[in-house]
Amino acid sequence: MKLLQKIKEEVIINYIIEGIKEKKGKEIISIDLSKLENAVCRHFIICHGDSNTQVSAIANWVEKVIEDKGNEKVWRKQGFENAHWILLDYVNIVVHIFQKEFREFYDLEALWGDGYFCKIENEYLNQKELAYNER
Repeated sequence: MKLLQKIKEEVIINYIIEGIKEKKGKEIISIDLSKLENAVCRHFIICHGDSNTQVSAIANWVEKVIEDKGNEKVWRKQGFENAHWILLDYVNIVVHIFQKEFREFYDLEALWGDGYFCKIENEYLNQKELAYNER
């Protein structure tokens, strides 16, 4: 893989994670599948929200952030009808945004357990924590 393409993928992954965090997506995981022989793509980004409204909001925001900052359009997207599991396909990077119970049921982390996992810490604070920390 060319170095510039790898760098661009890393930039897009960081924008995806940034977008998920901005809409308070939970338990963000990045899975590097690039070393797996029969992987469907090079990276999965997985997270969940608390409701179909939040799942839709995360997906819409990630799509906007990638278009605005990464200058990329989503190749395919699915799941907006009921927002139990929304998939955004950027060819080499696939974003999975679940409602928690569907994430637990499908358990993609176990299915792709041979990949390299990176757990992303959520850095947002709620308003009470923010007010307390400013004192």
